[in-house]
Amino acid sequence: MGMVDLSKREVWQRFIREGILDQGRIHHRIEESWQLCRRYNVNPYDGKGKVVLEPPLLLERKQKNRRLLQLAVPVLEKLQKLIQETKSLLLLIDRDGYVLYANGHQQAIKKAKAIRFTEGVKWTEDEVGTNAIGTALRIQEPITVVGDEHYSVASQQWICSATPIYNEKKELVGALDLSCPINSSLLQDHALATVVAAAYTIEQRFQLQKKEDLLELFKYTHHIPNPHSPVVICDCHEKTVWMNHGLRAFLPNLTDQPLESLCEQKWRIQTKKPIHSAVDGELIGYEVTLQRTAVYPQTFHFSAPSIHFDGVAGESEVFAHVLQSCEKAAKTETTVYMTGETGTGKEMLARFIHQNSNRKNKPFVAVNCGAIPKELIGSELFGYAEGAFTGAKRTGHKGKFVQANGGTLFLDEMGEIPPEMQVALLRVLQEREVVPIGGDKAIPVNVRIITATHRDLYKLVQEGKLREDLFYRIYVYPIHVPPLRERKEDIPFFIEHYCQKHHWTVTFSDQLLQLLMNYHWPGNIRELLNVLERIRVEYGTHLPSVSQLQSMLVAWNQNKEKAEQNQALSYREKIEKERMMNVLQITNGNVSKAAATLNISRSTLYRKLKKYQLM
Repeated sequence: MGMVDLSKREVWQRFIREGILDQGRIHHRIEESWQLCRRYNVNPYDGKGKVVLEPPLLLERKQKNRRLLQLAVPVLEKLQKLIQETKSLLLLIDRDGYVLYANGHQQAIKKAKAIRFTEGVKWTEDEVGTNAIGTALRIQEPITVVGDEHYSVASQQWICSATPIYNEKKELVGALDLSCPINSSLLQDHALATVVAAAYTIEQRFQLQKKEDLLELFKYTHHIPNPHSPVVICDCHEKTVWMNHGLRAFLPNLTDQPLESLCEQKWRIQTKKPIHSAVDGELIGYEVTLQRTAVYPQTFHFSAPSIHFDGVAGESEVFAHVLQSCEKAAKTETTVYMTGETGTGKEMLARFIHQNSNRKNKPFVAVNCGAIPKELIGSELFGYAEGAFTGAKRTGHKGKFVQANGGTLFLDEMGEIPPEMQVALLRVLQEREVVPIGGDKAIPVNVRIITATHRDLYKLVQEGKLREDLFYRIYVYPIHVPPLRERKEDIPFFIEHYCQKHHWTVTFSDQLLQLLMNYHWPGNIRELLNVLERIRVEYGTHLPSVSQLQSMLVAWNQNKEKAEQNQALSYREKIEKERMMNVLQITNGNVSKAAATLNISRSTLYRKLKKYQLM
């Protein structure tokens, strides 16, 4: 075991004398290192430690590598029995090659001191030649260097095994080495496996420490007040781990992203306070206060500078897809059908399509078909001739089709057009000409049609309330406009836009903003803008409390009343109410069928419906 390998000795001697290596007689990693040492002009007949830090500088370096020492030393101490039995030396080295920790058998320590192989020494290839520590750090692989494989004679009486150590970010932080005098080694066959296993344990402790640091950072957030200024907490590597509600509303997807990503989101760092662990004083993160560098623009720009949207786009994916669909539609003359709940902004999107089309310099005419009495829809859409009916204007009236000639006609609430008018509308769409009511002369019209409704048009076709041929005439390029509850991350942008538009200088607290984010907004954007208007009128430059704001949210109060009413019901009453609701849904609200299914009279069912506020 302790014998000198004469073949390697000959290889080394020839290389030192002539610079020639016989291929295949030595490991390629050793060969590579020898070549580097020759290039570095390392003295092969020396190899003792040259650079040894003075105590103050060693203490400073240990302080710099405090986390590595803190996590590694407990693991190394568990190997003390092994190194005493094998008369070995165990060392912990930082990433620059400085020995931070050295402990072992007394004989090994004495032999190591003779070549200045001690704490504070720099043990790299360029300093002392080929060695397990320096080579492992350079190649970042485990390696054993035996006897004459060392480049310099000072280390040739040792067998050394070393492996790199990585932190939780897979960054090289140091190395672990187990060295034995060549004439007393009892661990040669297992030394490398031992240090690799120990290094793996240390690396696992880095991973565990990362989780403990993260938990401590989250505990730290509990002591942060809810300021108006946005606050983010990041780890020691400046990766975000937490942000307050106000910032999360603006940047919902920023968690676990680098802090520098904020600079791309129109924010700048105002203050950056270091956070140290309460356990060991180690830097574990930062508390960062942010400031906006610019307001989000009112106009949303696409890749083409000529395309713009005069509204609040926000940053939700779902609405971005809607805008992309509208952009595609704007480049064509196709008939667009928009579906979506009331108050979602369908008319604004219709204007967007018109403004970015070839018709942008012609009229955009919007008609809410649900707001016009059924008997007047015909005259509004198609116009009427002079003296067409009693009370008609002498000069007659141009209908919306004629008013929109050359431009775009937006028919909102399309499903409200009565069946008798649907035939006339279909004729206009097919023939591209309008005959005013009471007139006999057709007027040619060149109009792009965009229709919208909050109802299911195909269901109206099945119910016989909408002509099937009209349905297929308008249902060409459908675009679904999402409700506000599906794009809540855009709420802060609507608030900011409203404040800018009305020169209203207020800042919503985290609690108020969170309340608005949690509310389900049955009235959509229109309801949100109405609530903001009420707040501005009622409170001016001040803002309401959470409870005061809740009282302004209609559905919140309705849900609260329902919840209170449900709480007042007995368990049996709750079951009865739920069964009645299910039966009414199955019977499509038919009270007679529901009463028969429930085996009660109609009068009893009406009484119970009133009791449970279902009518």
